[in-house]
Amino acid sequence: MALKSTIFKANLAVADIDHGYYADHALTLARHPSETDERMMIRLAALALQAHQLQAMCGGDGQLAFGAGLSDPDEPDVWLRDFTGRTRLWIEVGQPEDKPVTKACGKADQVVVYAFASSAEVWWRGIETKLTRPQNLQVWRIPTAASQQLAALAQRSMQLQATVQEGVLMLGDGERSVDIEPQRLK
Repeated sequence: MALKSTIFKANLAVADIDHGYYADHALTLARHPSETDERMMIRLAALALQAHQLQAMCGGDGQLAFGAGLSDPDEPDVWLRDFTGRTRLWIEVGQPEDKPVTKACGKADQVVVYAFASSAEVWWRGIETKLTRPQNLQVWRIPTAASQQLAALAQRSMQLQATVQEGVLMLGDGERSVDIEPQRLK
């Protein structure tokens, strides 16, 4: 018998001071049985960091949502689609292989990878030369300590505030807060 995904609900208030984007997002996250709280919360943080693209790329007329991720390797972890169905932004979380990332670069206007865990540096050194060609790719590393602290914020029902200022994401639930300063690798 296959295990089912666990459903999490999040009300995310985004205040992106860097990009002048302020909005509330009611989100549903399906955590795959093999996914950790840490990875799921990195997906949420990635959405918060890129939420301003809804306005920048689609003029506010699009949909920013979680993709199938681990359930379907041909789907992103987070995506932004405009009203025509065109994928404007494709976000991957973790340490994907080069071929799916290159393929995603052909399917979307922009692809962003958020690598995390202590092995992210080793992963990047091994894959960096294979990803030099795509011009619409950005790769970021989430510091290990911050990604591990994010897992503590995971609850089945979450009320979260996300503030982006000077490249730092402050994500909190009113009691606890995690500061995340992604490091650009590409």
